Amino acid sequence: QVQLVESGGGLVQAGGSLRLSCTASGFTFSSRAMGWFRQAPGKEREFVAGISGGGGTTDYADSAKGRFTISRNNAKNTVYLQMNSLEPEDTAVYYCAADSARWGVRVGAASYDYWGQGTQVTVSS
Repeated sequence: QVQLVESGGGLVQAGGSLRLSCTASGFTFSSRAMGWFRQAPGKEREFVAGISGGGGTTDYADSAKGRFTISRNNAKNTVYLQMNSLEPEDTAVYYCAADSARWGVRVGAASYDYWGQGTQVTVSS
């Protein structure tokens, strides 16, 4: 049974930091690229960051560049999203997802076939 379990969300003041974690089970973690997406109320789900199966390739949404860092530990089946300099606009439910492919990073949600349940991130001004 495939599971992606996110943790690390919460309430933080603007300018603060959070580290999200997503632990996977039920599939060969290192064989899949991983991504973080977010969805704010009334908005569509959007790509935030992605990392290839081996960790050598990363990509970020423009809104995340310079502030967020994605990483993975294949020995722990875990992908991380370090978020710094958080802004109220970052408030959303954050989801991790597993791509069907290992190589590269894709930004379209349709490329990801396994999803976590989401973790709420709220940034107060």
